[in-house]
Amino acid sequence: MTQTAQESNREAKQEQALAGVRVLELGSLIAGPYASALLAQFGADVVKIESPKGGDPLRSWRKLHEGTSLWWYAQSRNKKSVTLDLKSPEAQEIVRKLAAEADVVIENFRPGTLEKWGLGWEQLSAVNPKLIMLRVSGYGQTGPFSHRPGFAAIAECMGGLRYVTGFQDRAPVRVGVSLGDTLASLYGVIGVLMALHHLKANGGKGQFIDVALSEAVLAVMESLIPEYAMTGHVRERTGAALPGIVPSNTYLCGDGRYVVIAGNGDGIFKRLMAAIGRQDLADNPELEHNDGRVRHTEMLDNAIQEWAGRHDLETILGVLEAASVPCGRIYTAEDIYNDAHFRARDMIQRFQLPDGNPIDLPGIVPKLSATPGKTAWLGPKLGEHTKEVLESIGVTPEQLMKLREAGLA
Repeated sequence: MTQTAQESNREAKQEQALAGVRVLELGSLIAGPYASALLAQFGADVVKIESPKGGDPLRSWRKLHEGTSLWWYAQSRNKKSVTLDLKSPEAQEIVRKLAAEADVVIENFRPGTLEKWGLGWEQLSAVNPKLIMLRVSGYGQTGPFSHRPGFAAIAECMGGLRYVTGFQDRAPVRVGVSLGDTLASLYGVIGVLMALHHLKANGGKGQFIDVALSEAVLAVMESLIPEYAMTGHVRERTGAALPGIVPSNTYLCGDGRYVVIAGNGDGIFKRLMAAIGRQDLADNPELEHNDGRVRHTEMLDNAIQEWAGRHDLETILGVLEAASVPCGRIYTAEDIYNDAHFRARDMIQRFQLPDGNPIDLPGIVPKLSATPGKTAWLGPKLGEHTKEVLESIGVTPEQLMKLREAGLA
């Protein structure tokens, strides 16, 4: 997207929503770092602490360019990288000084790890009573499982998501991304923003936010628990259909491609049936509301499939869009990249890697009208900001040199 000089100047002067908020990130991979990434995209000053020995493992995950993960460039944009060996007393003292000046600390170590290093909630809040600390872990800071290591794959199982995903005649499957991690990150960011507001609006002390990956997954499982608690119903896998909401499924088109059709609103259902030539079903009083349609799920899916199987995908999309029925193709990465709507919404943005090669990243969500997020720089080199950040808290060049000679920074 090309900008005029006037637009660029206006953007440069525009203050972001979280300008002035200082965040110290202790952790690695996804659940903690993705939370601080979201804050960084809206102007928070995020200092990421990494091990001098290789840094965050995410730097080498998935597809690499010149030895650095493309994922790293996206998730770590706008962050400052500082290398410190958190196991050393010297580094721990530096972290306490950084925390003393921070508004937020974000960590995703196994519970008890930071306490062992003298960097837990009690220790850091003692030096900064207004500190807000986001603690993301597999099972939370308390409870009989709190000591266990946790990853998204296990959290998605414990939170109920994995059991209901896939087809009933096959093993449960997972979605192709670490959804448990990103859900926990999103809940963590919500918690941070609420805690910041409480501190500003109501005064008082800071607080810590305890987010468990397993609980973040459970929290989005809709009516799973009340249905079981009230009726004993255990929801099973339903393939591509949305359970209890009819019709909403994936259908095979005549050209071998697939279309997702969501005709689950009462008015939408009538328009869908008319569009596929089944006015008889549109006018059937038994099918007027969802509870009636649920009793005839198989019949309705068969009727839609019979129609879809006679047409190619583009024809189906055209007919249903004309009838104002929600529908869509199943997008690949290529489809997303070339989609005119995503492009018009600035959801594919181009930047330049250190070697001059272009890289396209997803745009920033959500879109704020007055203080939008932006990418100021891509994921930094390991330790790129160590000197700058440590000098800001009084570490002298000589002290930094000693830390580096000892392999601690």
